[in-house]
Amino acid sequence: MRLTRFSDYAVRVMLYLAAHDDRLCSISEIAKAYDISQNHLMKVVSDLAGHGYILSQRGRSGGIRLASPPEQINIGRLIRHTEGEIDLVGCADCRLRGACTLPGPLDLALNAFFAVLERYTLAEVMGDKGAARLLEQLSARA
Repeated sequence: MRLTRFSDYAVRVMLYLAAHDDRLCSISEIAKAYDISQNHLMKVVSDLAGHGYILSQRGRSGGIRLASPPEQINIGRLIRHTEGEIDLVGCADCRLRGACTLPGPLDLALNAFFAVLERYTLAEVMGDKGAARLLEQLSARA
């Protein structure tokens, strides 16, 4: 299974904010650190803020930060949210629909995929602060 770019960027934003939990961060700063489109990132940030994953503060001294401690942010739920409805094969439009039993095993596989991700928090995927140090280096370039 391959995650969408939207999910990829959402996880990157969350990791960056977790590594910089002592201050507000800007979208442009994160975009520069990862060398990704600021326009794409704005859509991701808007969605994350709208669903309570991050807090957004407007204005000259504004920015974004995590809405909860990294230990309370579940990676599986985050990715379920950003991926939305997943149709692995496109069975809804298939001519074999109703006769084929592949959707059952695919649903089981998808549920197993998310069950594994739901065992981890943002803090756990940050690791031993090695990721935080790398993100600090990236932000120094921004």
